[in-house]
Amino acid sequence: MGSPLPEREALLRQARAAHRDHRYDAAYAALRSAADEAPLDVSDVHLLADAAWWLGLMTEALRLTESAHRAFLDAGHVDRAAAHALDLAGMLGMRGEPALASAWLGRARALLDGQPPGPAHGTLWYADLSLALGEERLDEADALAEDLQRLGEQHDDQNCVALGLLGAGLVALQRARVDTAYGLLEEAMLRVLGGGVAPEWAGHIHCTVVAACLDVADLNRARQWSEAAYRWLADFPDAVMFTGVCRAHNLALLVTEGAWAAADEEAAKVVEELRELNVEAVAEAEYQRGECHRLRGDTATAAECFARAADSGRDPEPGRALLLLADGDREAAWEAIRDAVVRERADPFRRVPLLRAEVEVALATGRGDAARSAARRLDAVAGAFGTAGLRAWADLADGTVALAEARFVEAETALARAAAAFHRLHCWYDAAVAEHRLAEAHSRMNQPALADEHRQTARGLFRRLGVPDPYEGSPRLSAAPGNLTPREAEVLGLVATGLGNRDAALRLSISEATVRRHLANIYAKLGVSSRTAAAAWAHRNGLVPRT
Repeated sequence: MGSPLPEREALLRQARAAHRDHRYDAAYAALRSAADEAPLDVSDVHLLADAAWWLGLMTEALRLTESAHRAFLDAGHVDRAAAHALDLAGMLGMRGEPALASAWLGRARALLDGQPPGPAHGTLWYADLSLALGEERLDEADALAEDLQRLGEQHDDQNCVALGLLGAGLVALQRARVDTAYGLLEEAMLRVLGGGVAPEWAGHIHCTVVAACLDVADLNRARQWSEAAYRWLADFPDAVMFTGVCRAHNLALLVTEGAWAAADEEAAKVVEELRELNVEAVAEAEYQRGECHRLRGDTATAAECFARAADSGRDPEPGRALLLLADGDREAAWEAIRDAVVRERADPFRRVPLLRAEVEVALATGRGDAARSAARRLDAVAGAFGTAGLRAWADLADGTVALAEARFVEAETALARAAAAFHRLHCWYDAAVAEHRLAEAHSRMNQPALADEHRQTARGLFRRLGVPDPYEGSPRLSAAPGNLTPREAEVLGLVATGLGNRDAALRLSISEATVRRHLANIYAKLGVSSRTAAAAWAHRNGLVPRT
């Protein structure tokens, strides 16, 4: 026997109150119980669909949302039917079904065509804005952001205002107007924190702002907004989607900090929770999981993770190229990274990690010109956006190339800046790499005490990360300017300080005859005929060690 009608009405009241209080599990349970007694009206179907979405029950959320869409359409509520069509487009897009998502977006557009502008138009315009951003139609995206803000102000709709500010901030960021972008993004966040933005949009804005900070490697700002997102989530314990997406974004920070065990654990949760909900977040989690294993030397597991990321639509570079390099397949690594750089030529945010890897792979394969070119392009991106993370990565690339070309003074300057920045940013693996290369620069400038200091710092960081020093016993970077060998560069650098052949030989623990032979080779390679001319060349090319 079913429950008497008053009991069903009580269930519905409980469900509606629970939904208002964001207790979506309670709302879902009460609505399902009420639905067992009699069909729900369309407003309650909408609440049940929404609760199912928050709980991560995507198949049910899609079915119920489509049912609500048809019911509103039959009742002549075109704007509400269009809003549900947009919800379906968003859910299907995140799930990795772009054709169906596009179809529902087209239906919403047709329904709203000719209707007076309202909040549903705002959702449609934001979808169009997102597409325009992805295709770098920045003027169009900027105009839509302005329209959204205007619409929100006309209808006193904080969702539209906040989304318009968010969109304008993302456009400004792509145009490298970083300060303007931050001002707009933070204004959008203030609307969220003020409580006027609907929870589903508030969660989206939180996640998008964190992702934007990660795009430009503003790591400390990303950490701050990530912490704010987790504080917001404390009021939404049932928010499966947003919890998973926040975890996915936080993975990049954990990997950068070297918290690889924690990152691997978080990635597994993302994959499990969002497998049917958000294909992009799952793909990113698999990629970051691959990075955890690559950096710890587990190449087989890393390869499996990168393959799963690729299967989910995420480009597995530069991780896979660096994995090939670690396995000794240098030419395959070079082909992989070059192809990836060409594919992402137009996207500065995706290009940064690729250029970093291109420097490493190019030097490992003896392509000094390519490494220098990649470092210059990375430097240009860092100069345009000016964030601490981008600047540190550019300095590391510049210093690495300078070290390979035996421009030791320049190498030391750039690497010292990079190392200091990585320490401030808690990028411990990058800091260890920079410290190791700084040690090599000091060693090549005959500064053993400084070299040992930085070498010990690097070793300490690698121990702290729980990985062996990857540079222990590795050969020095080579390819000095003028086609000099590393030893010839050392000899010339010492001679350029005014040391005679005997003193240079003592400093390098070689014979005077060997110094003379090196000098003869140096003169021939540089096309000079005197010690003075060779010394002048050494000063111009940064080969003279500090005293």
